[in-house]
Amino acid sequence: MRRLVQAAGLALLGVVMSGQMAQAVCNVSYRVQPEDTLFSIAQTHYGDSAGWTLIYYANQGVLEAATGRVVVGSEVYIPCPARSAAADATPLRGGKAEISLLTGGDYAPFTDRDWPGQGMATELVNAALELAPQPVPYEIVWEDDWAQHLFPLLDSKAHDMGFPWLKPDCAATPDNARCANFHFSEPLMDLPIMLFAKVDSGLVYESDADVVGKRLCRPKGYFTHDLDRAGRHWLTQEKVTLVQADSPDACFAALMAGEVDAVTVNIFLGARKVVELGLKGQVLPLETPLSREALYVIISKKHWRGTTLMYRLNAGLAALKASGRYGEIVARHLKIFQDELAQ
Repeated sequence: MRRLVQAAGLALLGVVMSGQMAQAVCNVSYRVQPEDTLFSIAQTHYGDSAGWTLIYYANQGVLEAATGRVVVGSEVYIPCPARSAAADATPLRGGKAEISLLTGGDYAPFTDRDWPGQGMATELVNAALELAPQPVPYEIVWEDDWAQHLFPLLDSKAHDMGFPWLKPDCAATPDNARCANFHFSEPLMDLPIMLFAKVDSGLVYESDADVVGKRLCRPKGYFTHDLDRAGRHWLTQEKVTLVQADSPDACFAALMAGEVDAVTVNIFLGARKVVELGLKGQVLPLETPLSREALYVIISKKHWRGTTLMYRLNAGLAALKASGRYGEIVARHLKIFQDELAQ
């Protein structure tokens, strides 16, 4: 049975990459063996399991679709850790441009004016638009009140597109406001959703059966469709108890008080909260992602150029991935995030 490895979790939460990481066995392929996890593969190739997210983002097409686990027998690519590099040039970006994209701050490492490149998602959007067919000038507008983005700003077409947004389960809930009113791009980037548990809890997650009967906390207002998807039905069949606390901080407080067994949030939010709340060494993520979500660019279905603009963005994103620059941007921001948490 796989166990929650304390050293792996600490490395993930921001311990600076070791000398062994610099001597990584990378830019190679590896065939996944039984009992392998992203953490263990990173430990083998980098000498430091902090690199598991590098492997995760470099192998989106071969990971298990629903959770992002490695699949036994598949070949995964082991990228080399990022070296410092400048953000891509953005010659087409400026004010009063043909395309206006709306985003907001205080969402690091994805979008934040004070983050290098203004965030990972911002840099990916910039690079995709620069590589789009028939590229046109564009601007990025910042509105930190996220509640204004969908309605009225994007719905009224005050701005052409917005990012980064999670996509609901539109097949199961077509009447959801986002599904009913907006088109979604191809995934801009994946988000592994993790279980964070106390080090001494003994909780493991190898299969869904390990979670049955457990108390999980996810902040109020956050999506829950991954907990109730087909084949899981944890909520409708009352297989787990879901506690929806007022905030991520409140979820981690409930965990430390023994009121829940685990907090389930994306890896970036969870890692940041563990550091901010002084819980390093006390709370760690379990090795296997609970689910995988994604962030998208969206555009109103009422936008008269919606199909054309989304085609351009998607084509640019595909070109970015094919060039290898996509992986370089993501890897650099992962290192920035780790280094920030280590300060």
